[in-house]
Amino acid sequence: GTAWGGGSQDTDTACPRPRLLDLPWEDVLLPHILSRIPLRQLLHLQRVSKAFLALVQLHLARLRSFDSAQVGPQVPRAALSRLLRDSEGLQELCLESCRDWLSDEDLEPVLSRNPGLRRVGLAGCGRLSRRALVTLSLSCAQLRCLSLAHCDWVDGLALRGLADRCPCLEALDLTACRQLRDTAVSYLAQRRGAQLRSLSLAVNANVGDATVQELARCCPQLEHLDLTGCLRVRSDAIRTLAEYCPRLRSLRVRHCHDVAESSLSVLRKRGVDIDVEPPLQRALVLLQDVVGFAPFVNLQI
Repeated sequence: GTAWGGGSQDTDTACPRPRLLDLPWEDVLLPHILSRIPLRQLLHLQRVSKAFLALVQLHLARLRSFDSAQVGPQVPRAALSRLLRDSEGLQELCLESCRDWLSDEDLEPVLSRNPGLRRVGLAGCGRLSRRALVTLSLSCAQLRCLSLAHCDWVDGLALRGLADRCPCLEALDLTACRQLRDTAVSYLAQRRGAQLRSLSLAVNANVGDATVQELARCCPQLEHLDLTGCLRVRSDAIRTLAEYCPRLRSLRVRHCHDVAESSLSVLRKRGVDIDVEPPLQRALVLLQDVVGFAPFVNLQI
């Protein structure tokens, strides 16, 4: 019995229990373990020891995608700076949860260090300015998708600069960018319409038929268009969309009161998803709400 016990002790001394950090960092820990741990948990892990801090920092430097919402609903400025200070290979960046404080000075160094960015989300970041867009368009030539929803500072000059310098742009969200006028959006269509697939101009009373018709003629690849609340858009513009945009898959025209069903019906027959129900169907829904039932009507007629 003593011999067996002594043998076990010798084995333990000769072969100490393996530790997590003894595994190869580049081949095992980073690609197969840390990549599966939520970002918020990694921030706790880096406090365990200096070795874990170095490991997490190496992981952050290799990130391809970063969404500040994964850290928390409100990310402090200092925390964001630490998280992204070594990143140079980001392809996707979403900073919408930093909207209350994010400034040009915070954003520009990140954009400059990550020229491979393809998707950027800045919705609601109202403290930015045209300067940030200039840096983005000059630094990130591969930019494909950009959200600027509810960024009141986006004006015609900013949009023109973006159109001139971003040859790969495919999707753009300009919801509630109320400074934009017909001329600026038409310029975007003329410069980048050939590859534009998704565009939101929602909640902008400045957008009218001329803009939508120019989009239709210049954007043959357009699949998604949001015109919610564009009060100046009329049926003629929708007919032009139906004629020139064969790939259109979804159209949002809620609160566009001058868009008639006669212009939408052509798109419905093609299977385009439209957020406004046909008048007869709306009437049946209202009738059911009021009296509790609705007569059967063949809507296919």
